[in-house]
Amino acid sequence: MTSVETHERLEADASAVLIDVRTMAEWNWVGVPVAANVRYVEWASWPGGQPNPRFADDATQGLEADTPIYVICRSGGRSAAAAEVLFARGFTEVTNVVDGFEGDLDAESHRGGGWKGAGLPWKQS
Repeated sequence: MTSVETHERLEADASAVLIDVRTMAEWNWVGVPVAANVRYVEWASWPGGQPNPRFADDATQGLEADTPIYVICRSGGRSAAAAEVLFARGFTEVTNVVDGFEGDLDAESHRGGGWKGAGLPWKQS
């Protein structure tokens, strides 16, 4: 699902949760999405990219198995892997945000798509 579609779903369903799996460095330097129910849980650390062994537990603490969960990263790769882990844990309504927070690189090696590029609410943390 795209970031625009995700934002629409989050606005329409107060029980829905957006899980941002980027690194703390990305949250601090690049910015974060603004939505009612956002959780920030690193999928892997930076620097080094060490997997977060508590990811699934921290990301889903207090959530029911049928909670609508949308998972976002920079451009859709890490969030796809994280969504698969949550689905394997028994969460049935897990969706990857395919264009992420910043989107893919363009022809000039810049990121200008995703949540930020669509003009959705975000802030610098």
